[in-house]
Amino acid sequence: MLRPNKHSHPDQTVLAASTVLLAELKHKRAVSYTDLKTTLDKATRGSDYLFTPAVSLLYLLGLVEYRATADLFEYAGK
Repeated sequence: MLRPNKHSHPDQTVLAASTVLLAELKHKRAVSYTDLKTTLDKATRGSDYLFTPAVSLLYLLGLVEYRATADLFEYAGK
């Protein structure tokens, strides 16, 4: 869910998943799709449904770019 409420577990929201993904991208600058998904799986229990919305949020904010030829995500922030 994008907007957490008082009944949401803090680690199982799109914002928390985006934070995990952004930290990994800042650290490595470019991460493959499978490695990024594995990173989220290790950090958050039940993260299968959070990966796509989290990456979409980062893309909409202009923080990540997807390179289809290499199948990786690249950090686009400063």
